[in-house]
Amino acid sequence: MPNSDTAYGVHNKLTQILSQIDDGSTPLTNHADVDAAKSFFYTTEALAVFDECCTQLQWAVVDNTKLKCTMAFGTKGGNIAAADDWAGQFNSRKTALINSSGWNNNQYTTASSDAHLF
Repeated sequence: MPNSDTAYGVHNKLTQILSQIDDGSTPLTNHADVDAAKSFFYTTEALAVFDECCTQLQWAVVDNTKLKCTMAFGTKGGNIAAADDWAGQFNSRKTALINSSGWNNNQYTTASSDAHLF
């Protein structure tokens, strides 16, 4: 569940669409629901980063093979360094998991989208 830190507003809204790598030799996985798609693309640890750092978060399956995610981040306010705020924590924790091969379960490509889910 996303954090509820909205006292100073919500910022940095971003929508991404994850697509499976189509190598032509294996069929794409059809996702039964959002939870199946999230588990296909991301590790449990990565999903925890989304839940703990995002203030607003919504997921959707697209064409049964893609995963769409819209996220936005609150701020802790005050004199918090950017690296310690929610978006900064998301980026640093994501980078640490990527560097330790702990971010994704399957390879994917990412496209940004202006068609936000919220």
